[in-house]
Parts: sequence; structure tokens; C-alpha cells
Amino acid sequence: MITRVHRRGSRIGGLLRYLWGPGKAEEHINPHLVAVWDGAGPLADLEPRVTATGNLDLRVLTALLEQPVRAGYRPPTKFVWHASMRLAPEDRHRSMGDTTWANMAVQMLTEVGVATTAADPGLRWIAMRHADDHVHIVATLVREDGRTNWMRNDYPRCVKATYNVARRYNLHRRVPPADRTAHRRPHPAEVSKARRTGRARTPRDELRRRVRAAAAAAASQEEFFTRLREAGILVRLRHSSTDPRQITGYAVALPEARTAGRQPVYFGGGRLAPDMTLPKLRLRWGAPTFMPVTPAVGRTERVAAMRQAAKVVTAAADDIRRDAHTVPGRAQATAVAAADLLTSLAYTMEGDRRGPLHRAAEVFDRAARDLYGRVQKSTSRSQEMRAMSRLVALLGRISGDDDTIAALALVMDLARLADTLEQLRHAQHRLHQAEAARTAADALRLVAGGRQRTVTLPLTPTSTPAPTVGGGRRTARGR
Repeated sequence: MITRVHRRGSRIGGLLRYLWGPGKAEEHINPHLVAVWDGAGPLADLEPRVTATGNLDLRVLTALLEQPVRAGYRPPTKFVWHASMRLAPEDRHRSMGDTTWANMAVQMLTEVGVATTAADPGLRWIAMRHADDHVHIVATLVREDGRTNWMRNDYPRCVKATYNVARRYNLHRRVPPADRTAHRRPHPAEVSKARRTGRARTPRDELRRRVRAAAAAAASQEEFFTRLREAGILVRLRHSSTDPRQITGYAVALPEARTAGRQPVYFGGGRLAPDMTLPKLRLRWGAPTFMPVTPAVGRTERVAAMRQAAKVVTAAADDIRRDAHTVPGRAQATAVAAADLLTSLAYTMEGDRRGPLHRAAEVFDRAARDLYGRVQKSTSRSQEMRAMSRLVALLGRISGDDDTIAALALVMDLARLADTLEQLRHAQHRLHQAEAARTAADALRLVAGGRQRTVTLPLTPTSTPAPTVGGGRRTARGR
């Protein structure tokens, strides 16, 4: 089950006429009320009457809902709040009556703050049903005492309340509330430009992938910026206004991604991901550690490094299980360092080609990220994991059977660590990240078992068809 919050409006009569009407495709069947605000009276008295001409008279219900708005002090222009609760396809086989729908709607609205008791002069609202799988909720945002309830952050609150209702009624599909751990999505204009230019990914997505790889293999901001420039990325530094020698931020751009005036399109670290700002990267790196540049190494050195990293990963999984309840910040820092190690390993095994190991690393990074872009201080274990990440990045490409077997064994150990991370996220009730950890673990096992190639062919940029017909212009219906 999920609740969708629609755009607010100013014509409650028009909305009610649509809900009690036949619908756009005659899909509205037997529209009727299932619940109303406390103190409104019996449902039968509020139900729209059929006039002598066969039309529904919605004036009484409209006037009752608009009454607090007309008597309120400076009511908002758009005072009509509209939401719909809908069952998932796998739950639609359940026969839910009006009483069940009314109870679910009241529980959701009470948690959100729309439904109140008669003693509290709250909002006026109705819940109506014209289909088997959903109900519509309409409320006016002016309380009985004349004050306005602005319903700020209404969508995340509704999602959380609907998830709690679905869990109480044991529904199969439960959409957890947002945890702000997903990366920044590209703007629709960026997606359209990528389609026009025939790019497989938007510049924002490509930069996020390269910047994360550079951050995983670096231990200081100087090394980080050096790796970005060596990867062919344009870097622009932001200096402090009080001390020009101090760097306070950065922005990156792809040389080939430019505006119409041939200027590079720069993205700050915070516009790529919440945890990619320079202060948060410094906190992740901790005290700078210096590692000499490793010369060209052989297969024996790669095998030894992979086995050493596997031991560290196994110890890190034990640390996460031990620190999950006592020191959650330490477990969080270890998980982020493990994501860096997997990112470096993906580049060592697949190069710059975005194969299955790269995709697993991106999903694992979502599972390891902290809420709301927070970054925990580095620990001794996370520093050790990050040292392994740098070592793996400096080893060069894998070229033989021995180092390939050692690398696949490391992938399997990372899959077990992903299982541990899934248990941690379930215990923290962070279900989006728990699902991401489970997906990453399954993908890593496929790679480790040899059932999916670790190196894929380069992605060939292909043009994407226009999203609308007629070159993107809308055509009026009936013309």
C-alpha cells in the first residue's frame, strides 16, 4: 500500500464532482463515503443526494467542508488537500470492506495530523471510495478554530504513516519511509540533453562514479584532486574568503560536457551525493596517511594483497556485528570503508567499464551510507580498510588466474559483509538500505561464483527516442 499526495487546489466542488462522477474511463463504480471527520454526524446524512434530474447534489457536502475556510483568518489560496491510499497489485485479492478502509484511513490521517477527536477543533476531511483497491481523502486546511494547518512535509509523513498501517494489517507491499540515503537524481533537463547528444549516462552520474572512485583510493585532499585530474576531470577549487590558502570546496566537470557557450558544466560535491562535500570527505579520510607510489607489481604481490584485504574484510564483518548495538558510529564508519574497498576492487577487476561489479559497488554504497548525508569519524578498523582500498587501487589490472581467484575470494568475503550489513540495517529499521545490502550481496555472489562476467564490453552510447511525439511539443486533443 502507498499513499499519493496530489497537488493542492482551491475548488473543492470540482474535485468532489470528479470523485463522484463516472471518471475519465467510466472506472468509478458506486462512489460513496467511508469515513468523515469526528463530529460530522452519520455518513448517510452527508452522502450526496440524487436530484430530480438524476444529478448528484454536492452543494451540502461542499459547503460543510468550506465552512471553516470562509470563517478562517486569512486562509490560504490553495486550501484543498487531496490524497489517495492504494493497494499494491499483490494485495488486491484481499476483500476489504468499507469498515476496514475507514479504519486504515483514520489511522493514517491521525498519525499525519489531519484526523483529530471532536474535542480538538481540527480539520474537516472525508474519505470516499469508488473502487475496490483505493480510497480518496479530501481535507480543507483551515481548522475549526480558524487557524491554518499548512501540512508541511506531508508526503514523507504520509508514507511513514501508510507503512505503519500496512504493517498492522499484514499487507505484502510495504513502502518504507524515505531515509535520504539515495544519491541526487539528474534534473530532467540533464536527461534530455544526454538523450539529444547520444550519451549513455548524464554527466552528473558519470562524475559521481569517477569522484567516488578517486575518493576511495585517496587518503588526503591533495591526492584526491590529483587523481581527479589524472582521470581527465576538470577540477575547480573554492578558496576561503578570509584565508586564500585554505580550500573550502571543489567542483568538477567533464571536458566534453559544455553549455551552448562552450563553458564547462561544473557540479559541486554536494550536488553529486550528500556525502561527497570536501568537509565530509576529510572526516571520512581522518588523519592523512602517506603511502609511497607503488611501482608495477607482479602477480604474486596482487595475490598477497587480495588475501590480506580478505582477512581485513572478515574482521570488519565481526566488528560490525559486535558494534551494531554498543557503538553504532564505529560500525557505520567500517561499512563506509568497506564500500570504498569494493569500489577500488571494481576498478581493479573491470577497469573503467561499468560491469556487474561496478553496479554491485554502487548498490553497496547506498546500503553503507549514513542517514541525511552524515559521515562518522574514522576508526582504526575503517583506516585499515581504507588502506586496503588504496593498496588494491595501486595494484593495477588483474592479469592472471591466481590473482583472479584471490580477487573472487575477496568478492565472496565482501558478499558476507553485505549480509552482515543487511542485518544491521534491519535492526535499525532502515529498510531501503537493507534491501540495497541484500541486492548487493546477491550480485557479489553471482560474480564470485563465476555466473556473471566481471568485465563487460564498453557501453556504446545510443540515441534515445524523444519522450513525446512531434519533437517534444504537446498536441491539443482533437486537433
